[in-house]
Amino acid sequence: MEFRDLRKQHEVLSESIDAAILKAVAGGHYIMGPEVKQLEAELAEYVGVRHCLTCANGTDALTLALKAWGVGPGDAVFVPDFTFFASAEVVAAEGATPVFVDVSEDTFNIDPSDLERAIAEVKAAGKLKPRAIVAVDLFGLPADFRRICAIADAEGLLVLEDGAQGFGGTLDGRRACSFGDIATTSFFPAKPLGCYGDGGAVFTDNDEWAALMDSYRVHGKGSCKYENVRIGINSRLDTIQAAVLLEKLKAFKEYELDAVNAAAKAYSKRLSGAVKVPAIPTSAGSGWAQYSVLLESSEQRAKVQESLKAEDIPSMVYYPLPMHLQKAFEGSAGLRECPVAGSLCERVLALPMHPYLTEEQIDKVTSTLLAAL
Repeated sequence: MEFRDLRKQHEVLSESIDAAILKAVAGGHYIMGPEVKQLEAELAEYVGVRHCLTCANGTDALTLALKAWGVGPGDAVFVPDFTFFASAEVVAAEGATPVFVDVSEDTFNIDPSDLERAIAEVKAAGKLKPRAIVAVDLFGLPADFRRICAIADAEGLLVLEDGAQGFGGTLDGRRACSFGDIATTSFFPAKPLGCYGDGGAVFTDNDEWAALMDSYRVHGKGSCKYENVRIGINSRLDTIQAAVLLEKLKAFKEYELDAVNAAAKAYSKRLSGAVKVPAIPTSAGSGWAQYSVLLESSEQRAKVQESLKAEDIPSMVYYPLPMHLQKAFEGSAGLRECPVAGSLCERVLALPMHPYLTEEQIDKVTSTLLAAL
């Protein structure tokens, strides 16, 4: 059994994807070719924003947003304590300070109440200027943007939606990557919409920021790539990857998103009451980048993982360490106690999740897990 069965996906989509790759190769425009522009247009339409710009990976997408805003030394950027390292790494790389915020045990996403406390603490200390909030759509579920955006408006902060895992999720009838001032996503192969390498994208309705990010992604270009008006980065999407994504986007919209939601529903039906299953608010929908349950303790989790492994069932721990305990941030001014995040790191366990899970596979995973308990 595969954790995320990319081989099966390619088997199903191989005819259309292989043809698209060969067409892109024959076209001879290997970087930022016509497929890239087509993909950007289709992604913008699907998400519901004016601008989509692709780039080399999801981390660069976050970087492009921060550069467009001029975030840098002396700025405080509020980041959930329970997330992948890149969400905070990009802030520090720009010279700003990531200030860590606890998360909700129910949704795994940033806790708006603790966000308010963190902002108040930074303002009271008077050493950093609050500038922005990075709200992560963890495991596929959009963050609580109603409360987050209200807080940002009241405090004069920018909101960056880190939708690396969120593509396909919804909130109040809107799609993930349409929230906040700028949103990003990742096309890492295991993401809800993944390519055959690295890739990413930024989304925004702001014309000025879109133009800036377009410049930053190509060495700070001006009227052409040989006129450089600012210090940028080299972060462009390969045409072959865009060709792959165009074919995968069709499948994603036609049936893959529905399939992962059906798999998640089946998991929750079997496991509810035995373990804490993901809580999806009635106004929201998840893209199910991961299906993560909560065990009672790290010891119980280890026992469950051992039983799953014995049956050749893969499982993963996302994430074993909260941001405030990462060695890279040792001594940072943004360190705060985040007890919920710490508890999640000891108890969370992700089960196999992808659009091609069979009923038999779900039965095997759940029966093995329940037996281990």
